[in-house]
Amino acid sequence: QVQLVESGGGLVRPGGSLTLSCTMAGSMLGFYVMNWYRQAPGNQREFVARINRYGTITNYADSVKGRFTISRDNTKSTAFLQMNSLKPEDTAVYYCNADGPPTYWGEGTQVTVSS
Repeated sequence: QVQLVESGGGLVRPGGSLTLSCTMAGSMLGFYVMNWYRQAPGNQREFVARINRYGTITNYADSVKGRFTISRDNTKSTAFLQMNSLKPEDTAVYYCNADGPPTYWGEGTQVTVSS
């Protein structure tokens, strides 16, 4: 059974930084394109960032470009989302997604940006 477990969320002040981790169990991370999505209260889940299987190509939503960095370490079965210059509008539950197919989702980690 494949599982994705996110960690690293929390409360941070505007302008601060957080790094989220997403660890895969039950399969090889290298088989999957990895994505991060987020969902704020009352909003639909939205795409944040994507990294290809080899870690050589990344894509970002315009709202996070230049502030967030997605990376991966296939040897550790872990993907990362480094978030800098955080804003209150970045507050959301952040989900990692492994896109094979098949597709797997983690349960999410809360990020709150507030003074």
